[in-house]
Amino acid sequence: MSSNLRINRICEQCGKEFEARTTVTKTCSDACAKRAYKARQRSSKIEANNEQVKRIKAKPVEDLRKQEYLTIDETARLVRISRRTLYRMNERGELLFVKLSRRSVIRRSDIDRLFEHPKPNPKPAPTPFPLSECYTMKEVIEKYAISDSALYNLIRRNEIPKQYKGIYAYVPKFRIDELLINYTPEL
Repeated sequence: MSSNLRINRICEQCGKEFEARTTVTKTCSDACAKRAYKARQRSSKIEANNEQVKRIKAKPVEDLRKQEYLTIDETARLVRISRRTLYRMNERGELLFVKLSRRSVIRRSDIDRLFEHPKPNPKPAPTPFPLSECYTMKEVIEKYAISDSALYNLIRRNEIPKQYKGIYAYVPKFRIDELLINYTPEL
């Protein structure tokens, strides 16, 4: 069946302008049609290969999700965090490890529990002290002749609350005095 239509089109393959006789013609010649077909076949094979690679990469993670006990490396890969972060979580008591011979394993249920409930805030915010009842860090260092690092370690170890005003950090006088009352500076 012949058509009297004459439609100006641009070839999808070579980009040249041509006169099409039907509304569905996409290429200017048989050679361009064959090249376009080969390009479509090639792209579909590449897409199928990419999908296969994605499935192969995702398979180990799916296998990890089915296991009851995971090693540190497997847990890090599953949750997508570093090993060091897992060790810090263990130190804080958020995620418990079980030592079996040379390996540490983690129960899958413990990992799932991390995501079920948000972490409660164990320490309520300290009530601020009036600044008249507080020392600045510099005042403590001068009064007791203590080094910076010793003071900061003392504050951290004894969980002394600090409050900030501008660039100064303040600590309660009575807490510092009670800790350092018997402290004699080395001269």
